[in-house]
Amino acid sequence: QVAFFALAKLPKHERGDNAMTLKICDLLFGGDGDNHPRFMIGRQVCVTMCFFILARFTTLNVEVGVDDNIFGVSDILQQFFNTGLLGALITTIVASIVWQLIASAFPVAFISNRLVYAFLCICLALESTGICSGARVLAA
Repeated sequence: QVAFFALAKLPKHERGDNAMTLKICDLLFGGDGDNHPRFMIGRQVCVTMCFFILARFTTLNVEVGVDDNIFGVSDILQQFFNTGLLGALITTIVASIVWQLIASAFPVAFISNRLVYAFLCICLALESTGICSGARVLAA
């Protein structure tokens, strides 16, 4: 997201001539110009789903007082680990903030990655399913 906004501000001649970068820019900014907002909506759905999945993987279920605590920590700290907040904090920092910092520092290099193109296509596909538009009906 951060790299796409940075690229939108750059003139075309400063975006480079990497084939993958040009392909991503054509998909994101070409045509009728609504793929960038569509990506933003699809990205939110994708990130939310990823955080729920990662939170499930990083949540511990150790019975305090019965099982051995992880790393031999106290019962109070083990209860905190069991809430899943530590996993949510770690995944927020590692899976979200670090990549945003890298993308803001090196937007053109970040965009030239094939994984970014795959993620862009996944987000556009998620948005095109209409899941996000269906949420408006539920909110009304």
